[in-house]
Amino acid sequence: MIKEGLAGLSRARLAAFTSIFSLFLAVLLIGVLARIGFNAYEVSQLLREQVEVEVFLDNIDSQSTNELRRSIESTHFVEELTYISKDSASKVFQQEFGMGGEALADLNFLPASFRLRMSDEASVAQVDSVAQSFGNLNGVDEVRFNLALLQLLETRTDQLAMGGAALGAFILLIAMILVFNTIRLTIYAKRDLIRAMKLVGATNGFIRRPFLVEGIVQGLIAGSAAAGLIYLLFDWFIPQNISQLGVLSWPFGRWYFLIGGVVVLAMIMGWMGSRWAARKFIKNSSVYN
Repeated sequence: MIKEGLAGLSRARLAAFTSIFSLFLAVLLIGVLARIGFNAYEVSQLLREQVEVEVFLDNIDSQSTNELRRSIESTHFVEELTYISKDSASKVFQQEFGMGGEALADLNFLPASFRLRMSDEASVAQVDSVAQSFGNLNGVDEVRFNLALLQLLETRTDQLAMGGAALGAFILLIAMILVFNTIRLTIYAKRDLIRAMKLVGATNGFIRRPFLVEGIVQGLIAGSAAAGLIYLLFDWFIPQNISQLGVLSWPFGRWYFLIGGVVVLAMIMGWMGSRWAARKFIKNSSVYN
C-alpha cells in the first residue's frame, strides 16, 4: 500500500508537483495569517485591558465605601478593583499634569473612585450594562469608561477573525481541489490495473488506500516545506531585517505549536483531497470501460 502510494507520485509528476506546491502555498499563507492574527488578537486584548471602568464616589464615609466596594467586587465580570482615595487622586492628577497641576492638586477637590478591570470574557454590551448598573448604586456619583474604544476593538477583532477564516477556507479549498485533480489523474493512469483488481475480488477500500497514502505524502512534503519556511521567516529573517516586527510572539508561547499545526493541516488536506477523488472515481469498473 505504501509502495504504491509513493509510486503514484512519479506517475503524474507535473500534477503531483502542482498539487504539492499549491498545498505548500496554502498552508504557508495559513501559517503566516495565524501568526499575525494571533499577535493582532493579543494587541487588541492588551488594549482592552487598559480600558478601565472608573466609578467616582460621593462624599461618603469609610463604612459606606467598604460596603459599596464589596457590592461592586461581587458583580459578575469585575476582574479587579482598585480604590483611589481623594489624596491619591490628587497625586495622580499632579503626576499627569506636572508642575502646572500642583496648585489645583492642593485644593483636594478630586473625588475618590474605584478603578475596575473587567473580565476579558465580557462583551462590550455586557460591560456597558454593568457600568450603567453601578451608576444606580447609593454613594456613586458618576461612572466613566471608553465605550467607543471598546466597541471599535470588538468590531475590528471580529472583522479580522471573519476575514482571516474566510480567506483561509478559500485557500484550503483551492489546494484540496488540486489534490483531487492529481489523484484523479493517477486513478485514470491505473484504470486497467484497477479493473483487473476488481475482477479478482479486490474491494474499493483496498484499492483506495494507496491513493490516500499518496495524498498524505503530498501533504507531508508540502507541510514540512511550509513549516520550515515559516520558522526561518519569523525566527531569523524578520528579527534580522525588520526589528520592529521581531517582537511577534509564537502562538501559545512556543514555535512548535504553529509548526506542528501547519504540517498536520497539510496532511489532513492531502488526505481529504485524495479521499474525495478516490471515493468519487473508484466506485465500479464500468467507470473505466
